[in-house]
Amino acid sequence: MVKSSQRNSAVTLEDVAKAVGMSVSTVSRTFTPGASVGQNAKSKILAAARELGYRPNAIARTLSTKKSRIVALVVSYLHNQFYPTIIERLCKLLEIDGFHVLLFVNEETVREQTHTDDLLLEILGYQVDGIILASSLISSRLAKRCHDSATPVVMFNRISKVRGVSTVASDNYAGGLLAAKTLLDRGAKRIGFIAGVEQASTSIERERGFRDGLAQRRRALDARECGDYDLYLACDAARRMFNNYRSRPDAVFVANDHMAFGVMDVIRNELGLSVPYDVQVIGFDNVPQSAWQGYALTTLEQDADSMCKAAISQLLRSIHQKKPARARHITVPVRLIARQTTKEPKYPASA
Repeated sequence: MVKSSQRNSAVTLEDVAKAVGMSVSTVSRTFTPGASVGQNAKSKILAAARELGYRPNAIARTLSTKKSRIVALVVSYLHNQFYPTIIERLCKLLEIDGFHVLLFVNEETVREQTHTDDLLLEILGYQVDGIILASSLISSRLAKRCHDSATPVVMFNRISKVRGVSTVASDNYAGGLLAAKTLLDRGAKRIGFIAGVEQASTSIERERGFRDGLAQRRRALDARECGDYDLYLACDAARRMFNNYRSRPDAVFVANDHMAFGVMDVIRNELGLSVPYDVQVIGFDNVPQSAWQGYALTTLEQDADSMCKAAISQLLRSIHQKKPARARHITVPVRLIARQTTKEPKYPASA
């Protein structure tokens, strides 16, 4: 007696086509993402495939079409809730176009150039159709190698000067300006900033906008520390900021929400200070936890939906064109989400 698994594995497209009385090409299109097949024919073919136990072979389809329908997504870490949110949205949007996501988590502590080359070889070994890079430290190096190998690539939540490579990022500079204005309008006198990864374009642009926003009001930064976009390092940065400075800040802009949660925990639980009455706090991202009652964090919201749609649109344009698509640099606006970690404005009409 033949086992069910053995019988199912032997079922071919020809068997399904014979069962429904249709051509092999019609049956094949049914199992090809993006191909056009009439709804009635599709329903009949899928019912026959289930009955026969037919399973399409994605690897064989890749060999015949030269397309894997796979997009690689490279991120640095997943503990910041912004990235799981982004991954979910990218996956859902790509599935609409018949693509699947292959996730690579690249540790930021590994910065050697040889690692970049090894990672690229590993990614390309899966015959991916395109790559979305959201890893802050190696993105530029990896993007250049992808571009040189004619692999469609988009840098996500990053800005870069790599020639020919598209980027999609929030307006981090404008966010920094808005953070400065928000704190000054709410009466902040001594202001601190806790940076993310020093080399990351996101942190650099947020700080540059913040400093310029203070300068526009003839103010300067009173305290600065670095938290490397890490919760525990941000806690250490907060301890240094509030213990080592001659005059502790009464307001702090933190380069992302993930770090801001740790900073708030230190301010409240270790220093016994009130947020916002003793110290006002602003974050960046508007991750889901920032709305939780325990934090109710005022933050700059990144428009994740618009960013994901822009990144996918540009990537698919590059994948489908026979020649490389013209690089685009897309900047998505941010907006302030005011919650309970900042006071009411004292000077709402100020510039």
